[in-house]
Amino acid sequence: MRSLVCREPGALVLEERPKPVRGADEVLIRIRRVGICGTDIHIFNGRQPYLSYPRVMGHEFAGEVEAAPGDSGFKPGDRVTVMPYLSCGHCSPCRAGKTNCCVNLEVLGVHRDGALADYVSVPARFVMRVDGLTLDEAAMIEFLAIGAHAVGRADVQADERVLVVGSGPIGLAAALFAKLRGGQVTVLDGRSDRLDFAQRSIGVAHAVLLSDETPARLSELTDGEYFDVVFDATGNSKAMEAGFRYVAHGGKYALISVVTSDITFSDPEFHKRETTLLACRNATQGDFDTVMAAMRAGQVPTAAFASHRTTLDEMSATLEKWIEPESHVIKALVEV
Repeated sequence: MRSLVCREPGALVLEERPKPVRGADEVLIRIRRVGICGTDIHIFNGRQPYLSYPRVMGHEFAGEVEAAPGDSGFKPGDRVTVMPYLSCGHCSPCRAGKTNCCVNLEVLGVHRDGALADYVSVPARFVMRVDGLTLDEAAMIEFLAIGAHAVGRADVQADERVLVVGSGPIGLAAALFAKLRGGQVTVLDGRSDRLDFAQRSIGVAHAVLLSDETPARLSELTDGEYFDVVFDATGNSKAMEAGFRYVAHGGKYALISVVTSDITFSDPEFHKRETTLLACRNATQGDFDTVMAAMRAGQVPTAAFASHRTTLDEMSATLEKWIEPESHVIKALVEV
């Protein structure tokens, strides 16, 4: 089968590899769509700390069942997606239902080879049917689920003032699901094209372009009180530190981003506001279900999100172009 291998940072090569041999409890999936995300770009650029090369990237994907265990409930031809966070099922967080926090977590496309290939074989318990959804929609469930998970962690309520800092795909997903809960959503970013998308396709209340006037503008929008819930989806430590100042007294700060550096903040301000600080990691089965229900209800602008596409054969020549801001990528899909 074809496999697109990142041999080392900056080197993507299409190779022929053996087709996976399905394990007794696994589903063999014929890949049809793969979404490209920030993690894949970090791998390509050599900035993913949990990875060794060579690696087949790709953890947002959809496909069709090729073969499955007889008692799995799957049959050949079923359209499916996969939760790519392979949890052990035995550790303390897994037993508590927090599979996204698994002590022994392995992520497809990071810790083990992913979906930029013709086939992948995955334990059946991580496979989900996506009846009623297109292949494009099914390949976008995972990144949307990360946004939905963060919104659920912060328990956004109707009419709460919500700020999302960073309008990449996951930030836009958080903005979307906060709005679906009735939040009054403001998006902050340094890219006007992403802010235009947030207003046009998601319908956020306000879109603020990052500048020296940002604190004053955010204060003005909230009568000086700032935001009940702030989400950071920038992947930038300085932005994450700056976000503390935008949390209202009694508010919540939810970090979707993860960086390798330390994050610091003013302890007196943190205590004075009795800020709730939340880490948001990956997603759970319930978050995938939330996204699929929203898609089936027509609440997710999936056609707008799918801004760019290519094929597996052309991907190695395309990825570097997509990384540039001038490409205006929202979500790029690879057709297999």
